[in-house]
Amino acid sequence: MNKYQAVAQEINQLIQKNNLSQGDKLPTLNDLAEEYQVSKNTIIKAVEMLESHGIVYQVRGSGTYVRGRYRKGYVNLTDVHGFQSIFKEFNLSSGVIELKEIIPDENIAEVLKLKENETVYYLKRVRQIESRPLCVEESYYNKSYVPYLNEDIVQHSIFSYLRDDLKIDINFSDFFLRLGKLDEEQARYLNLNPQDPSIDIESIYYLNNGQPFDYSVIKYHYEEAQFFMQGNKL
Repeated sequence: MNKYQAVAQEINQLIQKNNLSQGDKLPTLNDLAEEYQVSKNTIIKAVEMLESHGIVYQVRGSGTYVRGRYRKGYVNLTDVHGFQSIFKEFNLSSGVIELKEIIPDENIAEVLKLKENETVYYLKRVRQIESRPLCVEESYYNKSYVPYLNEDIVQHSIFSYLRDDLKIDINFSDFFLRLGKLDEEQARYLNLNPQDPSIDIESIYYLNNGQPFDYSVIKYHYEEAQFFMQGNKL
């Protein structure tokens, strides 16, 4: 990881730790450079990175401000910190349906850029918000980067485990959204009827080197899920 990327992460953590919100002003570039003991150029690159990710915005001649990236109860499709971060005011829980090591099919292998017979962790779970079913999630984790998972880990925040224990830096992600229908099993998990509509999202998460390591397919309860996206600086 480059120095400016590490500083950008620290500034982002500062914003979250202090619950800074839309319009709150950050220290000056000079003050940030002194705080993190780096050059002003490093701070400029860090702030530009945060701006490109929709975390801050800059006003010429005025300073750097926090951007409103959060709305209670809405899934931010650009967030790479997981459900525990998105739904931090809610009681969020997971019911593990299946966790095992598999050789994925050709489509999954292609998405994750796997070698022949390379294995992944396959996880299927139901996510609940305030004891109400929110979604059914199927995820595939490349074992070269996520070498160990167990039921205790996946019942909680996998993203915290990836970040804090495995020291994985998630750099960016792709999302593909469409409307679908539930099969009998999915409907049962979501307390809906077969053929009821669902909001289907495929997500791919990437490391700093551009390597995909996590592919997920999530079917959301159409009455419980709410989403938003940000338009960032071009």
